[in-house]
Parts: sequence; structure tokens; C-alpha cells
Amino acid sequence: MTVKAIEPAVEPRALAKARQRRWFWLEVALVVVCALLLLLVIPAILNAVGQGVRVNQLGRFLALAIAALGIDLIWGYTGLLSLGHGIFFALGGYALAMYLELQAKGGGTPDFFSLYGVTDLPTFWRPFNSLPFTIIAIWLIPTLVAIALGYLVFRNRIRGVYFSILTQAALIVFFNFFNGQQKLINGTNGLKTSTSPIFGVQASAPRAQAIFYALSVVFLVLGYVVCRWLTSGRMGRMLVAIRDDEPRVRFSGYNPTGFKVFVFAVSAALAGIAGALFTVQSGIITPSSSLSTAFSIEMVIWVAVGGRATLVGAIFGTLLVNFARTLLSEQFPAVWLFFQGALFLSVVTILPNGIIGWLRSSGFALGRSLFGRRHPVATYPSLETDPDVEYERQNLRD
Repeated sequence: MTVKAIEPAVEPRALAKARQRRWFWLEVALVVVCALLLLLVIPAILNAVGQGVRVNQLGRFLALAIAALGIDLIWGYTGLLSLGHGIFFALGGYALAMYLELQAKGGGTPDFFSLYGVTDLPTFWRPFNSLPFTIIAIWLIPTLVAIALGYLVFRNRIRGVYFSILTQAALIVFFNFFNGQQKLINGTNGLKTSTSPIFGVQASAPRAQAIFYALSVVFLVLGYVVCRWLTSGRMGRMLVAIRDDEPRVRFSGYNPTGFKVFVFAVSAALAGIAGALFTVQSGIITPSSSLSTAFSIEMVIWVAVGGRATLVGAIFGTLLVNFARTLLSEQFPAVWLFFQGALFLSVVTILPNGIIGWLRSSGFALGRSLFGRRHPVATYPSLETDPDVEYERQNLRD
């Protein structure tokens, strides 16, 4: 029997780079196709079948998916489980809602101030008369809050479950503060946006809502691109290293604090943008809707259902869970919570890596086997088709 040289398991660098380029352009093409479907095809289909209300729901869920991307960035890739991301979501939503409240009164004092005897517009409200300032504040204020909170936490090497508890405690603090500020931000009643003018039309008008829907798609694509860029290359490897073994990263001479503060700030900026887009499409923002503990935990559930460290899974999980909740609550208003709980339990127990994670690890292999195709071997693939190896295998069986 002629002994053949075993081919190296490691691909040549040029071939590996060519494969990476092909996957990159394939991913770009898929993102462009999905964006065009969301912008042009899906709204046209829903409007044609008399389900125009679903377009608004889809726009709100796409805005929530932007926040889910940030959760996946810090939890899936960096190992930071935040249970208080509603803070940044609310800050972005309130920033835009304050601008719209001022626009409704032509820059004057909003109506709710008169209910509490406030005659002069508070100082911190006045900059929100400017649209450019508001656009910057939507993402900058959550970013600055995240940098301050993240630096204090990560500098003291607080991580794991202690970080999760701390973020949830911060969420409760913000909830109590926003909930009690009746004279400043209308407290429990929140701020309305549906009757305010923006872009020359009322915020709740179909034309304005179509613009917000398109902006949700655009910012979702941009958020995905930013997260994909951050999780690729050396930065991505560093985030995964921090997630898997932070002490070893420190032993190697790196300081994880800066990296963790940075990704926490990026995640907060995404949540702020999501909060603004969600608020203007839902028509109101209140502390109970954006700063509740349940809402921040739901963000984590979306990512868990779709699949951690996949980015696509964060988007898919957000859309799946929210549409399932909407449809089930419409069809089975009395028992829909049981269906939702069963979905979460199924994912946790059967698919611990989420739906997209399962597809990547086992789903594609199962599909190939159903069509009679062999699962590719990662090491020395030429041995599978080598005639001498096949001859030896047959002899061993005989």
C-alpha cells in the first residue's frame, strides 16, 4: 500500500483571506437584501393585505432590536450581563420626548407644568428646543452615563453576578427618580409624543411614522455593522478573551477596564437610539414602560432566545418574541403568558445557545444529513476521500 503524505490541516494564508473576503461580501449582500425587504417589500405587502398596523409594530420591534444588539455586544461577546439597560433606553426616549413636548407648544412651557404650579421652563429643558442638540443628546447622554457607571464598576473589578445586581440596583434608582419628578418630567404620567409636530407634520401622522420606520431600519443596519466591526479582528478576540478568562488577560499585560467601559458605552448609545425611535413610534414614554425591571430583563431574554454572540440572533430573537407576544395576546388573551413562558423554558432547556446558535452548531449538520450529505471533517478532510484509507476501512470491517 502506498503511503500518501497527509495534507496540512491549516489552510494557506492567501486561501484563508480569500475565504474571509467571500464571507464578508456575502454578509454585506445579505444585509443589503434584508434592508431592502424591510424598507420596500414587507411594508407594501402588509399594507396590501390590510395589516398596516403591523408596519408600526414592526418598526417598534426593529427599534427594540437595536437595543438587543447592544446587549449581545456586552453579554454575548464580553460576558457582561446588564439587567439595567432600560436606563439608557429611557434616557434616549426622554431626550426626544422633551424636544417634541417643546415643539407642541412652540418652544413654550408644556401643559403639564401648569398642573404643578410651574410657570418658568426649567433650565435643563431649554437646550432641547434645538433639534441638533436633541439628536446628539439621544446617544451622548446615555454614553456619558455608561462611561461614568462603567468606570466606577470595572475599575473595582466588579463582574459576574455582582455586576448584574449592581446594574439592576441602578435601574431601580433611576426608576424612583424619574417616577417622582412630577414637576420636572411629569413623573408617572410620562411624556407624550403623538400630538407633537416633527419634520413639518404631526408625529403620529402616517408620513412621519413611515420616516421613523425607515430610520429604524437604517439605524438597525448601522448598529449591526458597528457591532460586527467591533467583534471582528483583534478587538473581537480581546472581548471574547475577557469573557472567557479575564484574569489571564490581565496576566498577559492588558487592562480590561478600558475595553469594558468602551463596549458598555457603545451598548448604551445603541440603547439610547433605540429608546428614541421606540418612543416616537409608540407615542408616549413613561418610567413604568422603559425603566421597569421586567423590561430590562426582557432585553436579555430576546438575546438568549435568538442566540448569544451571534448579533443576527439578537435581531431574530427580538422580532420573534415580540411578535409572538403580540399575536398570542390577541388570540389567547387569558393564557398567552403561559405560551410565552413555555417558549422561554424550551429555549433555555433544549436550545441553551439560542435558535441561531443551534443552527450554527447542529442545525446545518442535521440538514445536510437529511439530504444524504456527509458532515465535513475539520481536520485532514482529504482522509475522508482517500482510496487507501477507504480500503483499510473496508478491511477492518471484514
